[in-house]
Amino acid sequence: VQAAYDGDPACKNLDEVVFCYPGLDAITVYRLAHELLLLGVPFIPRMMTEWAHRETGIDIHPGAVIDEYFFIDHGTGVVVGETCEIGQHVKLYQGVTLGALSVSRDEINGSRGQKRHPTIEDDVTIYAGASIHGGETVIGRGSVIGGNVWLTKSVPPGSKIFGRGK
Repeated sequence: VQAAYDGDPACKNLDEVVFCYPGLDAITVYRLAHELLLLGVPFIPRMMTEWAHRETGIDIHPGAVIDEYFFIDHGTGVVVGETCEIGQHVKLYQGVTLGALSVSRDEINGSRGQKRHPTIEDDVTIYAGASIHGGETVIGRGSVIGGNVWLTKSVPPGSKIFGRGK
């Protein structure tokens, strides 16, 4: 709740976050589902996050590891993959994908259980429509990833990655 309030200057108070922000709903369900997954509960954590996806448009796999103080602004279309790792003070905007690189049918079984999704370090902002893919991809601390950027390679801390402007 505090991360959303601190991360959105349009937010007037904490009650607004609780009652009006779909990102909070998706993150809350994810956090409960993640704990159940860590306890070895089968299938139910995945059902929970799929329910939240249906309700909010935000798809967070219960296997992802997300630190505290995480904020999704607007949210619709956000995807966070199973082996994604997200640090503290990270802000995502709508349409962000933290996904895996595609593998052939022959490679699918070999990729199960492997790190397939990116690592997002602390203090990173990722703007609308950005897609970051691959298990070896690391977005360094304090970086800003602009809207509609496609990344499959790591960027060092403090990077500012944007598309070409006019």
